Amino acid sequence: MIYLDSAATTFQKPATVQRAMMHAMHTMSSPGRGGYAAARAADELLFACRSEAGEMFGAEADQVVLTTSATHGLNIAIKSLVPPGGRAIVSGYEHNAVTRVLHALDAEVIVAASPLFDREACIRAFSDALACGADAVICTHVSNVFGFVLPIEAVAELCRDEGVPLIVDASQSAGVLDVNLKDLGAAFIAMPGHKALYGPQGTGLLLCAHEVKPLIEGGTGSESLRQEMPDFLPDRLEAGTHNVPGAAGLLAGIRFVRRVTPQRIARHERALLRRASENLSAWNGAEVFAAERSEDQCGALSFIVRGTQPEETARRLAEHGVAVRAGFHCAPFAHRTAGTIESGTVRISVSAFTRPEEIDTALRLVRSLSK
Repeated sequence: MIYLDSAATTFQKPATVQRAMMHAMHTMSSPGRGGYAAARAADELLFACRSEAGEMFGAEADQVVLTTSATHGLNIAIKSLVPPGGRAIVSGYEHNAVTRVLHALDAEVIVAASPLFDREACIRAFSDALACGADAVICTHVSNVFGFVLPIEAVAELCRDEGVPLIVDASQSAGVLDVNLKDLGAAFIAMPGHKALYGPQGTGLLLCAHEVKPLIEGGTGSESLRQEMPDFLPDRLEAGTHNVPGAAGLLAGIRFVRRVTPQRIARHERALLRRASENLSAWNGAEVFAAERSEDQCGALSFIVRGTQPEETARRLAEHGVAVRAGFHCAPFAHRTAGTIESGTVRISVSAFTRPEEIDTALRLVRSLSK
């Protein structure tokens, strides 16, 4: 299989991830639930995971909360800052993990919409929107549909100037681009473990620099006589038994990324996207959504084969062993902003394990199958 759907999940993982998970299943129980060796080993693992994630993303270890996904973390962050009926400012490229939460809160949503790959227009849109005031700004760092790298540093500066807390969705950037809680001054940064951190599904991180409201309540292994959730992190947000094998895999994934370096991975991914966009752009049978500058795009490239529905293109590719994503990618705001809401797109997305020859083979198939 040629796997080009890493914006959903990086299917290819370092071998160390599987080994770490198996080791945890054989040697570790539940952290905070005993003083015996298996419980202590789980405690040490979780601390190592938080510590190394904190070093990578500019956070203290106790600011790193383990979640089941970026969606889980975004729910915590948004519901901690935006009250029912409140007001939030979002980019024009947000995922349903953000917009559905705001809809459920019956929040007033101000969309700072801007043309695709136009970073200056994006900054102006957020500046204008912030003049209206808001309970929070929520901004994706990289569009999961188009790979558009939004100017998150400039948005963060605007938020700091206006005193509005910022939530960053780093689902497509953590592990590839610079993501730093302290430098951005963000209230929260949410990220999945199963994408560019190369951990297993069912893992994620929420970096917290703001007071939080628990999403669920339950046992934490700490302050058991109290009926309220602990008032300190990470316990306040981590009710129930931890996914220790998942955390072990996530730690192994983080160590892989730190060893290879996000900068090297980003260069590799951008070279692949440029290769793909140049290939498709040289063929008049496709509309390609590619940035003029490589630094404005990362991880994902969308296109439409003229005369063919995106789902049909993806189905034909799947029959020949090529995995891509087609449709609306859980991000109707992004498609509405970019003008593809009527059809959606075909998306190819890459990882550290994607090879140039796989791109070439997949795109030869796109051309041949379109005939």
